[in-house]
Amino acid sequence: MTTPPDGRELLPVASAARTRAALRTLVRPDRGRAVAGLGVLIAATAVGLLVQPLLGHVVDIVAEGRPAAALTQPVLLLVLVAVVQGVTTTVGLTQVARLGETVLARLREQFVERVLTLPADRLERAGAGDLTARVTGDVARVAEAVRSALPELARSVLAIVLTLGALALLDVRFLLAALLAVPVQALTARWYVRRAVTLYADHRVANGAQQQQLLETIGGATTVRSHRLERQHTERAAKRSGAAVELTMRAVHLVLGFYGRLHIAEYIGLAAVLVTGFVLVGDGAVSVGTATAAALYFHSLFGPVNAALVLLDDAQSAAAGLARLVGVTDPGGEGTRDAPPAAHLPRQRTTSAAAAAVTVDAVSHAYGTGRPVLHQVSLTLAPGEHVALVGTSGAGKSTLARLVAGVQQPTEGTVHVAGAAEGPSVVLVTQEVHVFTGTLAEDLRLARPAATDEELRTALSTVNALAWAEALPDGLGTVVGEGGHRLDAARAQQLALARLVLADPPVAVLDEATAEAGSAGARDLERSAQQALAGRTALVVAHRLTQAVAADRVVVLDGGRVVESGTHTELRDAGGPYAALWRAWSGSRTAPHP
Repeated sequence: MTTPPDGRELLPVASAARTRAALRTLVRPDRGRAVAGLGVLIAATAVGLLVQPLLGHVVDIVAEGRPAAALTQPVLLLVLVAVVQGVTTTVGLTQVARLGETVLARLREQFVERVLTLPADRLERAGAGDLTARVTGDVARVAEAVRSALPELARSVLAIVLTLGALALLDVRFLLAALLAVPVQALTARWYVRRAVTLYADHRVANGAQQQQLLETIGGATTVRSHRLERQHTERAAKRSGAAVELTMRAVHLVLGFYGRLHIAEYIGLAAVLVTGFVLVGDGAVSVGTATAAALYFHSLFGPVNAALVLLDDAQSAAAGLARLVGVTDPGGEGTRDAPPAAHLPRQRTTSAAAAAVTVDAVSHAYGTGRPVLHQVSLTLAPGEHVALVGTSGAGKSTLARLVAGVQQPTEGTVHVAGAAEGPSVVLVTQEVHVFTGTLAEDLRLARPAATDEELRTALSTVNALAWAEALPDGLGTVVGEGGHRLDAARAQQLALARLVLADPPVAVLDEATAEAGSAGARDLERSAQQALAGRTALVVAHRLTQAVAADRVVVLDGGRVVESGTHTELRDAGGPYAALWRAWSGSRTAPHP
């Protein structure tokens, strides 16, 4: 795997063999369209090859001094050929373009679906820049190849094959003369491909590193300014931009050398065909018209041959992008680099009513080598039990919550969830809530697409959000999210809790889901959370210890280990770590001890 300058562990890149296999799988459902499009293009190209012999016939008519009326038939045939070729080419290219767009849409869907299931720690190790570069630059290059390069390449290859066949029909010696250009073209293609593959791969990595730096600098602009780090971040951005520009210029020089070599091949081939025609006409082996047709045939090869070879540039660029996309959509395929380690197994789920709702068995987790977060944690949540996780910052609370929710997989140990046979068995709600662009009703239906308006209102009412939702300009039809009606942090959290109610999972995990409300709205949002969790097994990462007070049991983490477990009263009176946390927390507030 290519490693970026900052040492991040990039998302996997598929091998060439795996990329080809994935492409065949993507095309397989539309084989009929592919065959039909190819057949029509073959017919269009074959019809177009009638132009050269017809023009040669016109030359013979003129050379022989025949009357002008003799030109009527070949001219009419030329018009007919132009019309038929135009129509069939349009139909064929349309079929190929539709095939390409369908395959591209299928690839995009698989990419999005796979990204949404990737463990969060895997994305964090890769960095947002790598994912952003793939979903923008790589998809754009593949899309461009599908829309223009693929149809043009299909036409070019067909034209080359059929034109060479037509030269052989005129006289095999014309074909042999034309083939003198092939060694130069083949060596040029080999020279280019050997350099382009590595160059374009490195260019993708450099672009990803550049985007990562820009995202970090812009996203942390406030921190950068407050610590006077503008110069350092500017230098980093300039360094990574410079690396990307250097690779771009290397690619430009490579393409220029590629074109220069192709021109040499053209001159060699055309000179050989003209000399051959001169000799054969002099010997009386062929007519002037036939020699003219041969020269026109070879001249017509300039376009498709150069197009096919030039498309190697687009093909290499698109192939590099496709390998990066396939590496994400099909990471477990044979030949894919950076397959997930065997230790990252799916969570095991059971449906036994007698089993505990959640069982965490000897779970350890680390973010990379030498960064352990959890150490042999074991925990059991009984059906319907509400457990609060508390501890100092960095104790491992959020990591454990994500492991239970299945967002991440443990490095060691297992997480068993006894859930419903249908639908999600665990839903995670964090303090980072995204309001999707669309109507409020559409945003809610992400959790249950078939939900009725009445069910949406019931879910909102459960989390005390119905009043403000109906007070919006268009009620449930109000557009929210980017460009729409802005929801503050507390309302966005209530929206997330309403989605939880609609999804109706047996197990819910809240990771500081009320942290963004601020002190004024904290109690209201905590009540909303309690009502959303009613009747479910719940694991709550407690941002405020009032949530621990309301829980059935409190589990205290310290340094990635469970150090205490019991009710709020038991732990408060035990004088241990939880008691110290409670004294520190309650001492800063005027609320009396419960």
